[in-house]
Amino acid sequence: MNYKMKSKAILAATLAMTMAAPAIALADDHGDHSSMGGAVSDDMGVSSPASELRSTLTHLFTEHAFLAVETLKKGADGTEDFEALAGALNGNTDDLTAAVSSVYGEEAGAQFKEIWASHIGYFVDYANATAADDQAGKDQAVAELDEYIVEQAAFLDAATEGRLPAADLEAGLTEHVGQLVAAFDSYVAGDYEASYNSEREAINHMVMVASGMASAITDQFPENFDNTVAVTPAADLRANLDRIFTEHAGLAVMAMQNGVDGDPDYDASAAALLANADDLSAAVASVYGEEGGAQFKEIWNSHIGYFVDYVVATANEDEAGQEQAMAELDEYIVEQAAFLAAATEDRLPAADLEAGLTEHVDQLLAAFDLYVEGDFEGAYSNLREAYAHMLMPSAAISGAIVDQFPENFQGGEMPEGMPSTGMGGMAEEEGMGAQGFLLGSLLAASLGAAAFMTRRRKSEQN
Repeated sequence: MNYKMKSKAILAATLAMTMAAPAIALADDHGDHSSMGGAVSDDMGVSSPASELRSTLTHLFTEHAFLAVETLKKGADGTEDFEALAGALNGNTDDLTAAVSSVYGEEAGAQFKEIWASHIGYFVDYANATAADDQAGKDQAVAELDEYIVEQAAFLDAATEGRLPAADLEAGLTEHVGQLVAAFDSYVAGDYEASYNSEREAINHMVMVASGMASAITDQFPENFDNTVAVTPAADLRANLDRIFTEHAGLAVMAMQNGVDGDPDYDASAAALLANADDLSAAVASVYGEEGGAQFKEIWNSHIGYFVDYVVATANEDEAGQEQAMAELDEYIVEQAAFLAAATEDRLPAADLEAGLTEHVDQLLAAFDLYVEGDFEGAYSNLREAYAHMLMPSAAISGAIVDQFPENFQGGEMPEGMPSTGMGGMAEEEGMGAQGFLLGSLLAASLGAAAFMTRRRKSEQN
C-alpha cells in the first residue's frame, strides 16, 4: 500500500484558492472529484462556487469538532499519541485561519486565529482541571469560554458586516461549547454512549455553522462566487453527505484504535460508527427506495466488518488474517462500485469508483497501521487525509443524484434575509431535496452494534 502523505502546504494553498477565487479554482476542475467517479452538476448548486465554499467550511468546521473531542479524551487518558492528535487539531486551526485570511486578509486571519486558538486552550484548561478534580479550575475555564464566545461573535459580526448578528452567533457558539464539554464530561464519567452521541451532535451542528458562514460570505462578496448562493436543495444534499462521509472516516479510525487497544469505550465507538452507517443508508434509501437502501447497507457494513477483522488479526499478530481481511476489502470495493454505478445509471463509472474506494481503504489502513507502529504523527496525517478525501464521494454522488433526479432539486434563489438560527440556514424545500438528507436516525444503533460485536467475537474465536 502507498502511504505517501500530502503536503499541508498544498492543502492550505488549495483552501486559500477556493476561498479567495473560487471561480478560477473551480470553474473547470470537476475532475478533482472523480476519485469516486462522475461529473458534478453545476446548474443547481452542487458544485457552484458558493457550494464549494460551503463544502470547504463544512469540512474544516466538522473536523474541528471531531478532533477537539478526540483530543480532549486522549488528554484525559494521558495517552502517548495525545501530542500528535493535538498537532492535528492545530493543523485544522491553521487551515481555518488560511481560509479566513483568503477572504478577509492576513491581519483579520491572525486575529481570528488568536481568538479561535484561545478556546481550544480553554478546553485544555477544563480537561486539566477535571483531571485534577479542581472545581475552581473548571469554573474558571468555563468563564473564559464564555468570554471567548462573546469575542468570537463580535469578530464574525464585524467581519461579515452584520450579516451574522452577534446575538445569533453567541447562541450558536454557546451550543458548540456545550456539546464539546458534554462529550468530554460524559467520557470522563464513563457514559461512553452519551459521549459519542454528544460528539456526533457537535459534528452535525458545525454543518449549520458552515452554512451560515458560507451564506454570509457569498452575500458579502457575490462577484467572487459568480453570484451563486450557498443554500439550495442541491447544496444541502452535498453538505449533509459531506458530514456523513467525513464522519465515517473519523469514527472508523478511532474505533479501530479503540479495538486494538481494548479501550472501554470500544462498544460505544462501534455503535457510533454504525449509527453513521444507518444515516448513510437512510440517505440512499430516500433516493433509491428501501430495497436499494438495504442493499447498500449490507455492502457498506461489510467493509466495516472487514476492518474489524483486520484489527483483530493485527492484535493477534496474525498476518494471514490481515491478508484475508485485505482480500475481503478488495472484494468489497468491486461490489460497492458496481452498486453505485448501477444505481446512478453509470453516472459514476465503476472504474473510477473502484479507484476512489481503494484510496479510502488504503488511507484508513495506513492510519491504523502507523498508529500500531507508534508513528502517531503519520497516523493522524493519514486520518486528516482520509477525512478530507471523503469530500470527493460526497461531491460525486450528490452531483450524480441531482443530475439523475433534477426535478427534486429545483430552486436556487437567494433566501430572504440571512440565516438567523445561530449560524444555521438550510434550504426549505419539499420532497427529496434537503429534508431527505437531514438525518438523525440512531434507532438502529443498538442492533448494528450487536452485529458489529458478533462479528468481532467470531473473528476472535477464529
